[in-house]
Amino acid sequence: MSAAPRDARPVFVTGGTGYIGGRLVPRLLEAGHRVRCLTRDPRKLAARPWASDSRVTMVVADADDEAALTAGMRDCGAAYYLIHSMMAVGPAYRARDERLARVFARAAAAAAVERIIYLGGLGETGANLSEHLASRREVEAALASGPVPVTVLRAAMIIGSGSASFEILRYLVERLPVMITPRWVRTECQPIAVRNVLHYLVECLAVPATIGRTLDIGGPEVLSYADLMHAMAAARGLRRRWIIPVPVLTPRLSALWIHLVTPVSHRIARPLAEGLRNRVVCRNDDAVRLMPQRLLTVREALDAALGSVAAGTVETAWSDAGAVPGDPDWSGGTVFTDRRSTVIAASPAEVFRAVCRIGGGQGYYAADWLWRLRGVLDRLVGGPGLRRGRRDPEHVRYGEALDFWRVRALEPDRRLELRAEMKLPGEALLEFDVRPAPGDPARAQLTQTARFKPKGLAGLAYWYAVLPLHGFVFRGMLAGIRRTAEALAAGRTRA
Repeated sequence: MSAAPRDARPVFVTGGTGYIGGRLVPRLLEAGHRVRCLTRDPRKLAARPWASDSRVTMVVADADDEAALTAGMRDCGAAYYLIHSMMAVGPAYRARDERLARVFARAAAAAAVERIIYLGGLGETGANLSEHLASRREVEAALASGPVPVTVLRAAMIIGSGSASFEILRYLVERLPVMITPRWVRTECQPIAVRNVLHYLVECLAVPATIGRTLDIGGPEVLSYADLMHAMAAARGLRRRWIIPVPVLTPRLSALWIHLVTPVSHRIARPLAEGLRNRVVCRNDDAVRLMPQRLLTVREALDAALGSVAAGTVETAWSDAGAVPGDPDWSGGTVFTDRRSTVIAASPAEVFRAVCRIGGGQGYYAADWLWRLRGVLDRLVGGPGLRRGRRDPEHVRYGEALDFWRVRALEPDRRLELRAEMKLPGEALLEFDVRPAPGDPARAQLTQTARFKPKGLAGLAYWYAVLPLHGFVFRGMLAGIRRTAEALAAGRTRA
């Protein structure tokens, strides 16, 4: 990375709560830049550890608000466009992506920004592109439709802890010693480590020769997806996988299979699966020549990513970019509530720490087999199930995913609220409220509240079907949190 910026003006970043943007901002700060981050939800951006840096400014606006974008980009030297629709494909999504890019291009011109930087996708040119990659080309053209020059960095698979591609690869290899795959398994690709991508994104600011250029970026190796699966198996210390290509698996069937076996939803898996039919290899080495760095091999990139997962130091995850819905309309209509409370011989901070361990490898403190069964059933009907896991085993951030929940409210040492993203005939919330115990501030009172707002008769039937299990599940959860918090308190006392 450059030691100091050559332009003292702020840098404008979209997608700061996404996978790449969430890692790009701290590296821009390390390089000495001031950053303005576009966000729809300031609470989600504020959860990032770098958001409190005095050099970071939030611009609260929607990406289609041209006037707000113009105001936010004014006086900025460069603007990063890291907005992608990964949740679906189709004309409506492609049209929306193109429209947002044109709005951004007009706003950048009105704000007198000198350059736009866009991270797109590698792939052959022409009519054979997948819908996903074709959309990326349309975004490139839309960004370049105005007078502001665009630097396009085109990457293939990005290998990094928490990326959707990495998670798909890891879970397929870990869970399937024998794989029946589509023919695309023989397609050549040129993966790149996420740290190398971030280097290019930051370094191009200091290299004027990159302005207005389209640069292919990739790692030092070209290999097939089958070779990549074998490399993952070796990195995980697993036996070599049997891979059997067949001609009958369509992208839709491949996406459904990925959905069942990995944490990634079929809505994300499908555009990724469709894109795998295209050869994604760098056409030249211009990026390496203009911005030299040591490119990690596939094995080095996999080892670095797996090391971050094992150490619990995953910076960002593919699921971070999920939307945080607004409050459901809880007034009017039936809302079922299961509320339980207990006093715990531990401080509020220790109780909240125990609460925040919920999900992922820790489980749910009681009846884990029921939660696992619920996760399997959810996957079968198209939900996320439990396989998204969690980014960190102990710490949570506003807006991130915990299995099939999403953090919808977070007040440190005080309150955690989760919104269910599992397939349900209604809307569900799970809330934990921690306060000093009445008359005894050395202890804490934990109130656990589950709310369900049913939709129609199916919602009512669902609630009454699971009601007999609530005493077992939610009472056990509360007791498990109490035991863990008191163990934490006992450890503090002994220390």
